[in-house]
This record gives sequence, C-alpha cells and structure tokens, in this order.
Amino acid sequence: MDRFYFPFKEGKQIALRRLTKGLLAIQVIAMTCFFASISLTPAYPENDIIQAIEKKQKELENKEALLKKEEERLEILRKDLEEKIQKYTEILTQIEKALKELDKIKEERLNHVVKLYESMPPEEAAIKLSALDEETAVTIILNMKSKKAGSILALIESQKAATITKRILNAKEAKETTP
Repeated sequence: MDRFYFPFKEGKQIALRRLTKGLLAIQVIAMTCFFASISLTPAYPENDIIQAIEKKQKELENKEALLKKEEERLEILRKDLEEKIQKYTEILTQIEKALKELDKIKEERLNHVVKLYESMPPEEAAIKLSALDEETAVTIILNMKSKKAGSILALIESQKAATITKRILNAKEAKETTP
C-alpha cells in the first residue's frame, strides 16, 4: 500500500508535512508569477480619468456657485424679514399708544358726563337716564358717587331700575373676576 518505505512511523508523518509545505510554497510562487504577469495599467486611459476628474470638479464648482447664490438670496430675505418685523413692531407700538390715548379720552368724556348727571337734580337725572340704553345708563351710574346714584336710581321706574341693578351687579362681578 505504501509507495514509500519509511523505517519509522514518525518519519512518514514528518515527510508528509514537509511535502504539504512544499506544495503550498509552489502554489504561492505560481500565484505570484500569475499576478505579476497581469498588467497594472488601468482599464481606462489616463486622459479619460483626468477628464472624469475635471468633469466632477466642474460639477462641484457649479454646485458651489448655486449654493452661494442661494445663501445670498436667503440673506436678503432674512434682512427683509427683520426690517418688516421691526416696522410692524413700531406700528404695533404706535397703535397701542393710540389706544391708550383713546381710552384716556373716553375716560375723560365719561367723567365729564358723570359730573353732568351728578350736578343735575335727581328727578331730572332719573328721567334722562331712563331714556338712555341700559348699557350707557349702567356705565354712568357705576362711575357716580354712591349717594347720588342711589337717589337717582330710586326715582327711575321700578322695572327699568331692576334691570339696571342686575346689570350693575353683573358688571361688578365681571370686573372682580377679570385679572
């Protein structure tokens, strides 16, 4: 069975190991020769590679130019937006100031009307307040001194006086619950 004669068992195993190592070395040498024989030149000529690189570079430059234009456009929009915000803030401030002035004028006029009604005789003030709409009558009575308002309210027709009194109560409750 054995083609080779080895006087010792260990000799056969050592010979097989050496033979295996030798075969591996021969395979490595053969592969090295094979790869060395393959041309290391690229599949594309150098000019094609250079053209591809230049093309990519131009594309990148175009994209960069577009991005710069977009940045400039966005910067202009941001500045425009900030200007508009500032302009509208100023307008809002002016409107708030005008509303405060208007409230002040309304308050002065209301105080003037209240003084007029307080200076009238109670009978005459009661007749005139009865002729007004309920909301206006309530506003005037709420701003009068309590004694004067009471004497005028006593002279107003009882149904209308009851309605005005309810609205005065509702107005005071609303004022107390509003912060």
